[in-house]
Amino acid sequence: MLAIRISQNGGPEMLEAIDLPVPAPGPGEILVRHQAVGLNFIDTYQRSGLYKLTLPLVLGLEAAGVVEAVGEGVDRFRPGDRAAYSGSQGAYAQYSVVPAGRAVKVPDDVSLETAAAALLKGMTAEFLLRRCFRVEPGQTVLIHAAAGGVGSILVQWAKALGATVIATVGSEAKAKVAADLGADHVILYDHEDVAERVMGITGSAGVAVVYDGVGLTTFEASLKSLARRGYLVTYGNASGPAPPIAPLVLAGKSLFLSRPRLFDYIVTTAELDESAAALFAVLRSGAVKIDIGQTFPLAEARAAHEALEARRTVGATLLIP
Repeated sequence: MLAIRISQNGGPEMLEAIDLPVPAPGPGEILVRHQAVGLNFIDTYQRSGLYKLTLPLVLGLEAAGVVEAVGEGVDRFRPGDRAAYSGSQGAYAQYSVVPAGRAVKVPDDVSLETAAAALLKGMTAEFLLRRCFRVEPGQTVLIHAAAGGVGSILVQWAKALGATVIATVGSEAKAKVAADLGADHVILYDHEDVAERVMGITGSAGVAVVYDGVGLTTFEASLKSLARRGYLVTYGNASGPAPPIAPLVLAGKSLFLSRPRLFDYIVTTAELDESAAALFAVLRSGAVKIDIGQTFPLAEARAAHEALEARRTVGATLLIP
C-alpha cells in the first residue's frame, strides 16, 4: 500500500512516498480502508519536529473509510461499517489499523469525505466552544484564522450558540469567506490593529473569549482584546509557538489563559463518542457546513503541506488515497 513517511524532521521535502504491506488488525483493533485523509496543522508540527516523535513515522492522525477487518474481541464495529478516527498515528496511507475504541461510526447521511475533513477540526471546535470555555448567547468572541479548517467551524458553531463573532483573517478573499460563514465583524490582521478594532467594535469592553490557533503573531493582540475576566484559549501554532508569559501579565484584568489539546478532552471512548455525536448533530442540523476547499492525491502530500503552511488553503484539505 502507498504510505507517506518521514525519516527525519524538516520541511515538506521530508515527506516520502513508500510502499508498505497492508497491516492486519490485532486484538481490539480494526483495519480501515481509507477513502479520505484529513490534513491538519498538527501534521506539520510533527513533520518539523516542533512536536517530537520517534522516527521514522507515517504522518497523519485523521481519516475516514470502510472497515475491512476486525480483530479479536471487537464488537464495536463489523466489516463494511463506515468509520472515522482522529488521534491514531499513520493516516497518510491507503489502510490503517486503529484501536476500535478510538474510532467512531459515521452516520449514513454524513459523507466519508466530510467526516475525514471534519472530525479532528470539528471535535476541536466542540471542546473549545462547549467545554474549554462554554460560549453562551449574547457573548462576543474573537476567532483568529476564521477562514481556516478549525476557524471556519468555530465561526459557524459560535453563531449557532448565539454569540457575536469577530473574525480575523489574512486576506480580502478570506474576509469574504469569514463574512459568508456568518462572522459579524471581520478584521484583516496583517493590515489592521486587531486589539484596537476589537475595542472599537465592543465599545472598549473587549471580548469574553479569544480562540487563537495562530500563536506567535496574534498572541499579544489576543490578550489586549479580552474583557475583564476574559479567557484566552491558544490552541495552535500556525505562526509559531506563543511566547512565554509571566502570570503577573494576566493580573491587569484578571485574565485566564489556557493551552488545551483535543486529546485531553476525548480521553475515554465515552468522551470521544459524546464529542463526535455533538459534531455530527450540528452538521446534520445544517448549522455548520464543512467546506472542503481543496484536495490532493495522497502521493502529493508535500504540495498539500506547502499550501497549508503558506496559508494558501481555505477551509478543510483532504488527501485522497
